[in-house]
This record gives sequence, structure tokens and C-alpha cells, in this order.
Amino acid sequence: MNPVEHSPLGKTVSYSDSYSPELLFPIPRSGKREEIGVPSPLPFHGVDIWNAYELSWLDPRGKPVVALAEFRVPAASPNIIESKSFKLYLNSFAQTRLDSVTEVERRLRQDLSAAAGAEVAVALQLAAGFARETLRELDGEVIDGLDIAIDSYDEPQPEFLTADSSALVEETLVSHLLKSNCPVTGQPDWASVRIRYRGGRLDRGGLLRYLVSFRRHSDFHEQCVERIYMDLSRRCAPQALSVYARYTRRGGLDINPFRSSVAEQPDNPRGARQ
Repeated sequence: MNPVEHSPLGKTVSYSDSYSPELLFPIPRSGKREEIGVPSPLPFHGVDIWNAYELSWLDPRGKPVVALAEFRVPAASPNIIESKSFKLYLNSFAQTRLDSVTEVERRLRQDLSAAAGAEVAVALQLAAGFARETLRELDGEVIDGLDIAIDSYDEPQPEFLTADSSALVEETLVSHLLKSNCPVTGQPDWASVRIRYRGGRLDRGGLLRYLVSFRRHSDFHEQCVERIYMDLSRRCAPQALSVYARYTRRGGLDINPFRSSVAEQPDNPRGARQ
């Protein structure tokens, strides 16, 4: 097991600009899942979508190439990858000469899969395609305009979650008010979250209070989304459920965990805050 305190997170480090896959720092998911009460086998499907905006390498003649990258890490993988180590690893390509985009993708896939303990999907977008990139918010009804008082910010409060089992609905709700903190550095992590479900109608005021109660809570992005999923499942017993959080980037990376009761691959819409 790799204790997070041994990671480069929150420490002053030197940046290597030559290919260094050993920089990747995996953290087992199991410990936090035990704390949250995630059973085995997993009660959800899912993926963690990482978007990288600071990826560059040298072509065989020494000219820099830049690209955007999307990485999909299966939720069933045994490890998450600590984000600063991920950033340091990507920056280690900067002065590395590589023969082709295919070679870059091969190395990324190989190294990230080894760290995560499962196959990681990699897709690169070269500069010629940048003009096709657009902004699009999560689909669904935004609940942030509810006229409610809120005074719980320190730890998630699942007791706020209630559902009316006599009113069966299928709906998609969105909030831009999710915030938590990095468990190592204390830095804020900001996100929009989409909850799609079928079942008893959720009390929207209670849901919004619950999401805001994460405001001073410390956990990694993936763990916050799994906690939301498990709390909704236990408290409201929906027939179908998905939770998708889109976090703002830090260090040229954003992390977007998705957990669902059905096997599906979400789209990857870059929001205005990303």
C-alpha cells in the first residue's frame, strides 16, 4: 500500500522533462471504500475521466508537439493515481523525442494501466483539432436556485437525503455547488455534479443541503463521488442511479468521476469552469 503522505502531493519537487514513468504514484482504492461502506463486488459501474491540457513532447527532429489528452480509468481498477504524480509524469515527456503519436499513446496506455492496475483508455487530440473543442454543461435541471437556508458545511450529512416512494419519477438534477478539499494540501476542489435516477422523488432541498455539506470535507474526487452514490443508494433506494462530477482543473488536469448502476460510458463535456 502507498500511503498518500509518501506521494509528491503538497511537497516541493523538481520537474523532470525527460520520460519518467516511475513518477506515477498509485493509491489503493480499498481503504477509503471500506470507510465509505462500498461492498465487494462493487455495487456500481464507472470510470474516472481525466483530461490533460499540458501535454507536449518532441518529434524525431526535435520540434515540440502539443496535444490534449483524455484518459479513462475504470472504477474497478484497484488504484487511483495521485494527481500531482500524474502531472509530473506528463511533464516528463516535454524533452523526450518520440517517433509518432502512436508511440506516445502506447507509452501513456502502458504506464497508466500499470499504475492503475487495469487497462486505461487513452485518446489524444492534436493541435489541428483544437478548433473543434467546445463548451457544454451537464444536461439536467439545475437545482441551485432553490430558496433554502443552509448551515452545514463540515462533513457530508446523508440524513438530508429523503425520497417520496409514492411518487415514482425519472429525472436528472444538476448542481454547480459541490466543493470539497484535498485531503493532503487542504486546497479547494470545485465541481458540478449530475444525479440521474429512477425511483421515489428526491427532496431537492435536502439534496442540495447534502451536496453543500461537503464544502469543508476532505477527500479525493473519486471518493466524494462514491460517497454520494452510496449515500443516495442507502437513503433513497432508487431503482437506477448515476452520479457524475465534473471538477475544475488543477495543474493542467481535471478529474471527472462517474458511477452508475448500469454499465455505460459517459460523454466528456467540458464545462465553462473547466
